[in-house]
Amino acid sequence: MLENYFPILALLSIMIALGVFLLALGFIFGKGDQNKAKLSPYECGFEAFEDARIEFDVRYYLVAILFIIFDLEIAFLFPWAVALGGFGLSGVVAMGIFLLILVVGFIYEWKNGALDWD
Repeated sequence: MLENYFPILALLSIMIALGVFLLALGFIFGKGDQNKAKLSPYECGFEAFEDARIEFDVRYYLVAILFIIFDLEIAFLFPWAVALGGFGLSGVVAMGIFLLILVVGFIYEWKNGALDWD
């Protein structure tokens, strides 16, 4: 029974070894210089602050949320494309309706200026 798990153990071993090897290469050949631009926050879109009542621009978050919504909807296209042969006409019509709703939502957001950064 243990021999059934050998391929999984071998794959995990290869993945761990490859990860450690690539990290070691980064430490060996990397410059490692730390400067202000490299250490600055870049995930949140603005510098960290201590007071939670400071005003900030919400357009960054609006664009991020819209990206997540449309990106997740587009992710539904991949399984559909793989299994397209088994769906027939009803599957094509259902995906057409889904894409139509996606395009209408995108045009609505575009026309309302949600994607403008100016």
